[in-house]
Amino acid sequence: MSDLCLSKGLFPADFFRPTVEYILNCQQDDGSIVWFDGSYVDAWDHVEAAMGLSVGGEFEAAVNAYRWLAKLQLPDGSWWAAYKNGEIECDDRRESNFVAYIATGVWHHYLITHDDRFLVELWPTVERAIEFVLSLQSEHGEIAWAVQPDGSIQNDALVTGCSSIYKGLECAHNIAVTLNYHRPHWLEARERLGDALRNKPERFDRHWESKSRYSMDWFYPVLTGVLNQSQAKARLQQRWDEFVEDKLGCRCVADEPWVTVAESCELTMALLAAGDRERAVELYSWLHQWRLADGSYWTGYQFVQDVLWPDEKPTWTAAAVLLAADALTEHTAAASLFTTVRLEDVIRDREIV
Repeated sequence: MSDLCLSKGLFPADFFRPTVEYILNCQQDDGSIVWFDGSYVDAWDHVEAAMGLSVGGEFEAAVNAYRWLAKLQLPDGSWWAAYKNGEIECDDRRESNFVAYIATGVWHHYLITHDDRFLVELWPTVERAIEFVLSLQSEHGEIAWAVQPDGSIQNDALVTGCSSIYKGLECAHNIAVTLNYHRPHWLEARERLGDALRNKPERFDRHWESKSRYSMDWFYPVLTGVLNQSQAKARLQQRWDEFVEDKLGCRCVADEPWVTVAESCELTMALLAAGDRERAVELYSWLHQWRLADGSYWTGYQFVQDVLWPDEKPTWTAAAVLLAADALTEHTAAASLFTTVRLEDVIRDREIV
């Protein structure tokens, strides 16, 4: 099957079962989910893969993935950039958006399972992670992208990374409210971050070349709820022809002839967030030509040289495929996580045990 047009209520579980199994087969005994067999693990992509497992109904495996993160969390709430075989693989930085993504994953799993005990268990991990991230927020609202080994801050900010954090703060707030914790400064920090993303472009890419050539900088403010729907529609339309190749997918970078499956899946969800379901369905339908027999997906396709590149089948790409399918079909209770903004505002009158 190369074209797959999905409709609400029609999640093709049999078709996607091998994709779920692929992620499962890449999960290590300790719960970590490597990029692919023999590769390493980073916190953001690990959480993405865990969310794919939750969509696929593999709840125990997903919980084990989050427990692995909890065990490796550093005292300040962060994680190193990468791990391999239970050891630190990259210790030159701790990235803020990698750290914040734990809140998104934990809330995603809870929305699907309503597992109160899981939420209670992971709360300390989420709280420490969010406090680490917010310690990197400037007076202008943006959040620095990383901390160096000596604790010094790499004092610049990324649009994509901060947009991802924006969604993470929404999810962290919802976790806190569900557990009857009062963390108003999290919402205040989210408001300041959103203002920076919408109104202070000068606070991003200050000390390096602009990342605006990357498609994620284009659609992530839509995907994560930074913009309202009318703003989202206008933003996606503005650069559509720069990034989207007909019948292939979304480019990773505007000036490179390379479409990638994960970015295309995320753009699918961004289109849904912008109210453009027709283009979301069409874009997603193109992506399964990059699927392998084992249910995995190639990273991307270089369409000038006509080659699949790189020679990798990442678990996080497989997970992005599942997340986009869930958003299109509304299969799970977490289907709208990346297509709507939902802020819990009522303290639950019940005891979480």
